[in-house]
Amino acid sequence: MSARVVTISATFGAGGGIIGPAVAERLGLPFVDRAVPATVAAEIGCTLEEALAHDGRAERGIGRILAGAARLPNVTLGGMDVYLPDRTILPEEEFVSRTEQVMTRVADADGGVLLGRAGAVVLADRPEALHVRLDGSKELRLERARAEEKAADQAEGGAPGEVRAGRATGRSGTSQRDLERMLEDNDRARAAYVKHFYGADPADPRLYHLVIDSTRLPEPTVVDMIVAAARAV
Repeated sequence: MSARVVTISATFGAGGGIIGPAVAERLGLPFVDRAVPATVAAEIGCTLEEALAHDGRAERGIGRILAGAARLPNVTLGGMDVYLPDRTILPEEEFVSRTEQVMTRVADADGGVLLGRAGAVVLADRPEALHVRLDGSKELRLERARAEEKAADQAEGGAPGEVRAGRATGRSGTSQRDLERMLEDNDRARAAYVKHFYGADPADPRLYHLVIDSTRLPEPTVVDMIVAAARAV
């Protein structure tokens, strides 16, 4: 039996956005990421921007608010002290519930490779699902993120990163310090989302069938490992 559903939880710089689509292509499954907030927006009847503001994967999603809650005036919500400014008429839980429904429908239909959004928790009881965690040391994840940025520069026809004030920068002028901040903010936000809504730690290896240091292995090797595991489930 081959897994029809693969969930991938990936820290910043662990290559989830590259490895996920490659695994999906090898398994002949759709890669499901940006389609989730778009579908949620259509079903709720809100803008895509509003759906992204409540999405666990978005750059400025609800995870960022939750992650910064400790530094703001607090109220208790769902067992975790948080402060949620500018709340819309629809509560955050409604967006999360809709996200879960979209992921469940994917699993019920043709399956797919789903990135983030606590997929390993949402679909934990699915025997046809393989749950994967991608991680690595902070230093190597930063190196990978820098390499991906430079590759994106070249793919878009731009010049490789230049040096400004003694620091390497990519197409957006990202300094090493800014890149480190991005890593820390992303990791904190994604962990806060899973902890707040599911009471789980996304770094807990018990949530996954396969945990891989994707910063120490070549991408094709990581893809091969996940595909082999999916086919063996």
